[in-house]
Amino acid sequence: MNDNNDKKRPLTYYYMLMLVLILVFNSVIMPMFFNPKMKEVSYNNFLQMVDEGKVSKVEITDKRLAAVDKNNEKEIYVTGRVEDPELANRLMKSKVEFTQVVPKEQSPLVTFFTNWVLPILIFFGLGQLFMYFMGKRMGGNAMSFGKSNAKVYVEAQTGKSFADVAGQDEAKEALMELVDFLHNPGKYKDIGANMPKGALLVGPPGTGKTLLARAVAGEAKVPFFSISGSEFVEMFVGMGAARVRDLFKQAQEKAPCIVFIDEIDAIGKRRDNGQFGGNDEREQTLNQLLSEMDGFDGSKGVVILAATNRPESLDKALLRPGRFDRRIPVELPDLKGREAILKVHASNVRMADNIDYGTLARATAGASGAELANIINEGALRAVKMHRNVVEQEDLEESIETVIAGYQRKGAVISPAEKKVIAYHEIGHALVAAMQKHSAPVHKITIIPRTNGA
Repeated sequence: MNDNNDKKRPLTYYYMLMLVLILVFNSVIMPMFFNPKMKEVSYNNFLQMVDEGKVSKVEITDKRLAAVDKNNEKEIYVTGRVEDPELANRLMKSKVEFTQVVPKEQSPLVTFFTNWVLPILIFFGLGQLFMYFMGKRMGGNAMSFGKSNAKVYVEAQTGKSFADVAGQDEAKEALMELVDFLHNPGKYKDIGANMPKGALLVGPPGTGKTLLARAVAGEAKVPFFSISGSEFVEMFVGMGAARVRDLFKQAQEKAPCIVFIDEIDAIGKRRDNGQFGGNDEREQTLNQLLSEMDGFDGSKGVVILAATNRPESLDKALLRPGRFDRRIPVELPDLKGREAILKVHASNVRMADNIDYGTLARATAGASGAELANIINEGALRAVKMHRNVVEQEDLEESIETVIAGYQRKGAVISPAEKKVIAYHEIGHALVAAMQKHSAPVHKITIIPRTNGA
């Protein structure tokens, strides 16, 4: 309760300051700068000025007379109203223009609204508009600094399952235990076993770490919180720690659930041990993450998943038992895995019946899942370019070379002598590769130059 009051307090101060400014504006600034300069005189002096021709205009109200100086219209003389039957004749004799002001019947409520309520509403609206634009510039709501930006997918709305993940059988097997725990936590409690609080997915870029995390949530049918490590780091000191607290608070309210922190090395890097120039904000965020992982009850069904391709840079405290104590490698797929991945991504594309996925898999040694998905997409784009309605084998083979080596440099001019030298050079590579026992087989030899320099 106190935290909420502390968050709202600055906004209350701003509106109190606006109210004081309105008071000062109405009572001091308005009369000083916007009202004409007035000077009080006696009724006798007023009549003398009229008789001497020093007055050009006179305004008559119920309680006072206001006379405008003939030589200086900004100078106004004010005197009290006196019942004088001869005043009108005197003004006419001196050729003074005079008017009788008829008082308007205005409700005090209307006067209060126009003088006080309306300016306050205008200031309030301008303040809200200012905070809205400030929030957009800072990537969120400016008045909710401590709120987590985690995207929440409720009840398996991730749209992914283990059927969408191919080539990572070992990682899926390790994660199936987490899914089983989220489905049947009772059987683990009965035997006295505690599930790991956190699992760290480690592997090169593009191997499907994020896809695996979403597939776990889809299989377990639980809410899935997804956030990037860089979203915790803000320019305001303490905001990252506040967002960590809010994330874990939301997760415990929606338990059982999965919290996935992508690129955790953004906040989980090894601390500098007091070296000058360290990032205090990042270290505060890391300390808060360590504290939250120690404090929450893992038996409630909150599983923390994180992904990184730089495990060597993570702080040792993050990897000790009780935090991210399970490390799941997500490596580049082997031959069988590449073939399975190609088939998964090809299932949504109109393919020809004679596609040889085995040949494609052998030609893509060392490719990640993301690169294989890109190869299928490039093949589909080439089929459209060639005015075909299905993807052929040659489209996919050309797309492999496009992804690996770039597009063909059709305008490059190579002399016959250079072609001969390049051919000898490439055949030398091929012979060495063919003679090795534990390397990928030679798939193709070409001397056509590519945009990537190959």
